[in-house]
Amino acid sequence: MEQSAQATIQELKIKVQQANLPPEISEKLLNLLLSPGSGAELSGLITYINFVISLPFSKLSQDILDINRAKQILDKNHHGLQSVKSRILEYLSVLILHKQKGEANSFHAPILAFIGLVGTGKTSLAYSIAESLGRSLIRIPFGGLGDPVSLRGQSRLRPDAEPGQIIKAVRSIKVSNPVILLDEIDRVAMEHRVDIMGVLVELLDPAQNQAFLDHYLDFPYDLSQVLFIATANNTGNIATAVLDRLEPIQMPSYSDEEKLIIGKDYLLPKAIDEAGLDKNILSIDEACWPQILRPLGFDSGIRSLHRSLQAMCRKIAMKKVSGEVGPFKITGENLGEYLSV
Repeated sequence: MEQSAQATIQELKIKVQQANLPPEISEKLLNLLLSPGSGAELSGLITYINFVISLPFSKLSQDILDINRAKQILDKNHHGLQSVKSRILEYLSVLILHKQKGEANSFHAPILAFIGLVGTGKTSLAYSIAESLGRSLIRIPFGGLGDPVSLRGQSRLRPDAEPGQIIKAVRSIKVSNPVILLDEIDRVAMEHRVDIMGVLVELLDPAQNQAFLDHYLDFPYDLSQVLFIATANNTGNIATAVLDRLEPIQMPSYSDEEKLIIGKDYLLPKAIDEAGLDKNILSIDEACWPQILRPLGFDSGIRSLHRSLQAMCRKIAMKKVSGEVGPFKITGENLGEYLSV
């Protein structure tokens, strides 16, 4: 073996020994370095060991156990949805009590699953739960997911092997207790639905996820401290075994009255800020809001409303950089200039 490769292997051995790894993992890596191979095989081993060393085996973020703060965050981020917010606060209260008793490792919180139409606030509620606990969140989209390998990883025997999305998420977030959002689990590709649902059962079952096996890692990884949250448009395409491990929360549709408050108080200020505009540069006549709320008829969610307000603010931004000073007012006469249908 050439001298530079030997030096690399020695460096890896030192890194493994200095890393805070479980003893059995450290032993596994050091044994692999006894016969590291050469060329592509050595390169793959280097990549593998560096990945394993970077996993947060024993690193946990400190939870914020303050139910009043959680209520404030939910009310700040979401208008209405009182029954949903009450259920989340109950869920967090139980979690807090178990943690205060020192039962965090033995208590397994139910997996909340927000079920509802597009734009009803499912994903943003997951972010609010993470914010309430002071945990980082990472989203894994299931829409169109066509291969369980992307969740569970590929064996290192394959030249193009890589870890699955779950282990990648834990590594990127750098703690072993993040919130992982399993988004739109009902929209996986039908031909692989059975296999993907099988992986989901393992992820969501407390008896199994403490030893989740990623094929790339080739050793079990403890996911029991991860807080999983799921979303779906409906439950029709979700396997019964997965549903048994979920606590579904049905998302209500928004009324026009609720959308009006959300549009004025939440979405418009957000869209103005996203466009780089000053907060007082834009005003909208009251008479324009019904058409902004329903440009194409009834919509149960607020996603199209958000997009419409973002489009308006982008048009204002273009006027601003083109030399117009403002402030700008949207009225019934000029609404068509700003509202693209």
